[in-house]
Amino acid sequence: MRIAVGSENPVKRAAVEAVVEDATVEAVAVSSGVPEQPRGHAETIAGAEARAWQAVDAGEYDYGVGLEGGVATFGEFGDLYLVMWAAVTDGIRVGRGAGPSVRLPPRIAARIRGGEELGPVMDDTLDTTGIAKGEGAAGVLTGGRIDRETALSTAVAGALGPFVSGLY
Repeated sequence: MRIAVGSENPVKRAAVEAVVEDATVEAVAVSSGVPEQPRGHAETIAGAEARAWQAVDAGEYDYGVGLEGGVATFGEFGDLYLVMWAAVTDGIRVGRGAGPSVRLPPRIAARIRGGEELGPVMDDTLDTTGIAKGEGAAGVLTGGRIDRETALSTAVAGALGPFVSGLY
């Protein structure tokens, strides 16, 4: 089985490999079609789906996977959360799944609400570079209890549901 991941980020590719161990997983550079910092669940899901569809169309792949991280609120709660969504398509159907949601600290949330992107804000806050290609904000904000790969792999597993379960 061949799977295309719609991103060249090695963490996203590793997240798919962790869930589908018997597949050849290839990274494909595609556009999400959404801003660098997706805001809200709908925009984050749209980015994941765009990546998945473009990935599956990029070659002879059985599945395309799109992964997108964004920020969103939940209903009446005013806190801002890091959210992760995955989309998987076989070129006909699409499955969607979410990873864990992690509340952003107020000072980081304020900067995001001010128009900045989470990755650079985290790098600035921690005096690092490339956190999104490592443990990610999820790793830092949970004290290493989950990392970005684990969080994204949870979303991928959920998005694979329609393709691995007869219940859909």
